[in-house]
Amino acid sequence: MSYQALYRVWRPQRFDELVGQQVVTQTLKNAIITHQISHAYLFAGPRGTGKTSAAKIFAKAVNCHHLQDGEPCNQCDLCKAITKGQLNDVIEIDAASNNGVEEIRDIRDKAKYAPTQADYKVYIIDEVHMLSTGAFNALLKTLEEPPANVIFILATTEPHKIPLTIISRVQRFDFRRISAQDAFNRMKYILDQKQVDYEEKALWVIANAAEGGMRDALSILDQVLSFSDNEVKLTDALTVTGSVTKQLLEKYFLEVTDHQSAAALNTMKDILGQGKDGQRFIEDLISFIRDVLLYQESPKLVLVASTGLSDDDFQKMAAATTANVLYQMIDELNNIQEEMRFTTHPDVYLEVLTVKLAQVDKQTVATTAPTPAASTDSVTSQQTIADLKATVKQLQATVKKLQEQPVATPRAAKPASQPRVQQRKVEVNLSQINPVLGKATRKDLVEIQGLWQELLSKLSVPQRSLLHVSKPVAASTDGVIVAFDYAFLFQQAMDDAVLLTSMERGLQELTGTERRVVFVPKDKWPRIRQEYIKEHGLGKPKHGQAKTNTPPVSTQPAALSQAHQQSDGDSGQPPLPPEPPSAADSAEDAVTKAQELFGSDIVKVEDN
Repeated sequence: MSYQALYRVWRPQRFDELVGQQVVTQTLKNAIITHQISHAYLFAGPRGTGKTSAAKIFAKAVNCHHLQDGEPCNQCDLCKAITKGQLNDVIEIDAASNNGVEEIRDIRDKAKYAPTQADYKVYIIDEVHMLSTGAFNALLKTLEEPPANVIFILATTEPHKIPLTIISRVQRFDFRRISAQDAFNRMKYILDQKQVDYEEKALWVIANAAEGGMRDALSILDQVLSFSDNEVKLTDALTVTGSVTKQLLEKYFLEVTDHQSAAALNTMKDILGQGKDGQRFIEDLISFIRDVLLYQESPKLVLVASTGLSDDDFQKMAAATTANVLYQMIDELNNIQEEMRFTTHPDVYLEVLTVKLAQVDKQTVATTAPTPAASTDSVTSQQTIADLKATVKQLQATVKKLQEQPVATPRAAKPASQPRVQQRKVEVNLSQINPVLGKATRKDLVEIQGLWQELLSKLSVPQRSLLHVSKPVAASTDGVIVAFDYAFLFQQAMDDAVLLTSMERGLQELTGTERRVVFVPKDKWPRIRQEYIKEHGLGKPKHGQAKTNTPPVSTQPAALSQAHQQSDGDSGQPPLPPEPPSAADSAEDAVTKAQELFGSDIVKVEDN
């Protein structure tokens, strides 16, 4: 028979053989013993922690007729068939390659049939998070109302990608990472069974390199056995994993904490010269500094035997620096680790890192360490403190005296004038406004006001929020004037060419005519309107000239709608009267102009 990897040969066949998952295994065993078996389970956790193995053991246990304290016997025909993957009633599916709707529909249809040999038909769907949305929907109804004697076991490394509707219909078990101690014990047991020579320090290196995955640990152990001719040595384990010896890490750590940059650079070059990976070096160094930090807090928190060092080594390193320096070193290591991910020159980053680590606490030491003069001459220090206190009191008295003095008017007005500087920057283009006023009518304004909300609905959300404090104040057949309540919003709208284009396009769609949109600030609109009235002789008529039944603004262009007649009155700036007419013809012209602008049904002519 061909060679099989260790993780396949030593795959757990009983719940008790699962490493580091006592809570999960005990719960499943109790459910089997008490016959409280659910129809669907979700096994979630990191890779190599025993999810699929637990699923197969559970499939054997629910079908085995010779249970022993919730454990399968592994001797009956059913158990042997499931172990070999030859039982048709236990179906293992890889969702990564069978993630379509049709595959799940096929499972749903076949699940309706009773099992042929076993008591329960068990579907094990590995990496279930890879299923498509349609496949999840096809599976949903089956999980909600499953056929009798059918059990679904879903396994995943990314449970956050599974819909909540699926998770709510299953019993979820979270598999935790395998601790280095558990991985070490398992590898030691396997090597003892195989009667292979090994060094315990080498097993600790492998256990730490596996990062919580039992399968990864056994795969690395397999490589070390092949590399070292069927024995496990520390040097071979370090070579295969790319890890750094603890002695070199200790030397490097003591050199950077002692600010010996040159020596630390030489040690780092020796480490890289042995073919060690730069990323692995940083990871090992972070783990190493973490152990030192925990040892400073409490020596019991660190399993010294697993590090390959002695208590004396840790005591020396813990006394070499402070916890704050260790925090800063870990931060620097994390930053360099992110930057090194895509570089092709890791040695440059590591050299810079070494210099930084060697200078971490120099500034802190310089600012906190007392000088010899300060420690020996306490009288001088006390005198300096007294002088500083006197200076502070003098400054406080000066500030109080200044606060009691009356504030000069020009100085008080200076801060208030600052906002006006911003207002002067607001420029209104009268060359665009006046043509609209010249043709403005009340009918056009009323039409635009009626379509205003519909126009806003055609704009994007940011554009609508900008126009929320604006409204049309004048309109003609070829233009619309929109006033903004705030000058800064007016300026923002003026700079937004896309907004102007969108509004003009929307108006054309709603009215069927092209209209140019012009913006004005609300506080400047009354003066613009008054100047236009004065310039074109549209003021209030006198001596028998045309009068209207509205305030004087009714003789102005239709841009002065009812809403903005009100705003004109609020502004406190009445319209400037035009030059008095020189003949009766001017009165007739005013009446004719007013009737053209507002309609003959609004303009009323009375004789005095």
